[in-house]
Amino acid sequence: MENIYIYMLAALAFLAVADLVVGVSNDAVNFLNSAIGSKAVSFKTIMIVASIGVAVGAMTSSGMMEVARKGIFNPGEFMFNEIMVIFMAVMLTDILLLDFFNTMGLPTSTTVSIVFELLGASVAVALIKIYSDSSQSIIDLGNYINNEKAIEIILGILLSVVVAFTIGAIIQYISRLLLSFKFEEKPDWYSAIFSGFAVTSIMYFIIVKGLKNAAFMPPSAQEFLSSNPFTFIGISFIVFTILSILAIKLFNAKIYTIIIIIGTFALAVAFAGNDLVNFIGVPIAAYNSYEAWSASGAEPTNYVMSALGEPVQTEPYLLLIAGLIMVLTLWFSSKARAVVKTSVDLSRQDEVKERFEPNYLSRSIVRLSIGLNESLSRILPNSYKSWSDKQFVKSKVVVKEQDKPAFDLVRAAVNLMVASVLISMATSMKLPLSTTYVTFMVAMGTSLADRAWGSESAVYRVAGVLNVIGGWFFTAFSAFMAAAIMAFILYYGDGYALAGLLALAIILLIRSYLAHRKSSKIMREEDQLEKAESSSTQGVIHESASNIANVIKRGNRIYSSAINGLSIQDLKRLKKNRQQIDKLSNEIDDLKDNIFYFIRNLEEPSVAASNFYINILAHLQDMTQSLEYISKASHKHVNNNHKKLKFSQIKELKDLDARLETLFATTQSAFESRSFEQIGAVLQNKTEIFDLVKDKIQKQVERTRSEESSPKNTTLYFSILLETKDLLTAMMNLLEEYYQSHDSSVKPAKLISDQEE
Repeated sequence: MENIYIYMLAALAFLAVADLVVGVSNDAVNFLNSAIGSKAVSFKTIMIVASIGVAVGAMTSSGMMEVARKGIFNPGEFMFNEIMVIFMAVMLTDILLLDFFNTMGLPTSTTVSIVFELLGASVAVALIKIYSDSSQSIIDLGNYINNEKAIEIILGILLSVVVAFTIGAIIQYISRLLLSFKFEEKPDWYSAIFSGFAVTSIMYFIIVKGLKNAAFMPPSAQEFLSSNPFTFIGISFIVFTILSILAIKLFNAKIYTIIIIIGTFALAVAFAGNDLVNFIGVPIAAYNSYEAWSASGAEPTNYVMSALGEPVQTEPYLLLIAGLIMVLTLWFSSKARAVVKTSVDLSRQDEVKERFEPNYLSRSIVRLSIGLNESLSRILPNSYKSWSDKQFVKSKVVVKEQDKPAFDLVRAAVNLMVASVLISMATSMKLPLSTTYVTFMVAMGTSLADRAWGSESAVYRVAGVLNVIGGWFFTAFSAFMAAAIMAFILYYGDGYALAGLLALAIILLIRSYLAHRKSSKIMREEDQLEKAESSSTQGVIHESASNIANVIKRGNRIYSSAINGLSIQDLKRLKKNRQQIDKLSNEIDDLKDNIFYFIRNLEEPSVAASNFYINILAHLQDMTQSLEYISKASHKHVNNNHKKLKFSQIKELKDLDARLETLFATTQSAFESRSFEQIGAVLQNKTEIFDLVKDKIQKQVERTRSEESSPKNTTLYFSILLETKDLLTAMMNLLEEYYQSHDSSVKPAKLISDQEE
């Protein structure tokens, strides 16, 4: 019987490592988004600073382990075998739930996950005990759960959403009023005072609230920090302000960049100190339980786990190992970057392709906010409104799309400062505050205060925030229910259930990893269309050539797949083909959405480039619309189980496909090699290809009058031929546009920003 618990410990050790990986992948957004979004320093520097912070934080998180041992349930009410079931159910649920959110690219809370999983599993086991004992009733459930602590933790997590958003918005608004978007033009003492305040805030809560109880802090230092907090704050502010002004004057230091580096380090420390319990707290508690039970010599069903109620210091080497795993995950997890992107895009200062669709609630919130803003605007004096509006005027800097920061250094510094302060305060109070909730809501609050959510983007951003918050509530509900179900299965299934659930978890994790790697590979394909950045017609011609080649290549593939799938009734291929054309269509829509920014970057004499670019995009859109119709009509025909096309129809479509394939390949080659003179040869033969389509239509008319008996087949066949004709028309119009506009004697002009460099 003892062997099953050894197996459980081994499984928990494996799950702890896996949970560290998937957990850090999700929570990396907490301390990376501000530094990455502001592009203050290189990605490598950010990762090095964050890695050191995570390692330091991991070594100071021992006190937080008490939450997993006795924070949610009363261990004295459970036997050893029941405790092991609870811990096993929690870890299995946690790893699968977090991996699901990582795959979706959504930031969720590891703290909420672990709290509600502990609650769900302990409630499930408590209910089993109650219903197996006739002397107990459902009212006795309160004896098993640490109601006071559980409610305190849950309320703290929920309250953090409101507090973080509000404080983030207020601090950012004040900072922007004082510093404006032209903060670099302000006197040096502005930056020095802001730096003194920011660094003092960060260091105070890291040192006094986060590290004062660490083993390496000498007693004299601990006593001074505890008894003289205001003295420490005052001295720190003066010292850091003086150091900042000296750094600016003597070394021309970029003070806001330094604040962001310190803030990233501080937030990484706070994250690891607060959240490490979410990943290894349960396995360590299980190991402590096993040690206590083994020493007792009692039966597992008779040994009361009151030992978990006693304080235990976690072994430093376990914290060190956990910290190293977290650091390695930071460097190698691609899922971490997907989660970071969601948070950064929602707080981006400029316009971006919005990921979330607006809904009724987001529209209502925006309308209400506009109404409140207008009411407040009527009260405020005009002089204040005029002055504050000037502070929010952004500097006009023309840079390439990929070089644009999501927000400036001031907002990044405020994000890091406010979040690290709030999280460190919670850590010092032994409250497992959700770092995800705090950092995300601080970022959203500062975005709102910074007027990043304008009329063009507000409904999308609010919808995104509501989606993420909705995901948090889903996390709580699903964590509770899934852990409860896992506990029931493990309690009654013993070793068989343990083996089965472990195998299921491993299979799902491997499947998720392979699916994510496949999707990442697709995203990295060179087929992705690129936005135009040149400032002249000839520049746009050369720059757009790769896009045209891509569309031609993918269009060729989509058309052939539709014809081949239709000929053999291959529903799977046709379904995949629809996904491909939807992806291509969305990419062209993205290019059209970028027209505003493209035109703004043009040089005055080169405005003709905008007409060329707009026409090219219109022709590309016409081509994709024809391909989309052909693809969807073919899929619909087969999906509805209509009659298969006749052999003669399939043969004619195959002949047409072969002819189009040659045309597409020749055109693709011309654009890839930039040999635009070859386009003339293609245009000379356009009559031949149109006559071929016309001949196919005529043959079908004759068949319809004499032998065709299926209206559906006839409709589909005519639709494919007519859309093929439209596809060819759009393609020939595009080629003519290129042929007429290209001038080989003119060297393509560069972007204005390139010339300045």
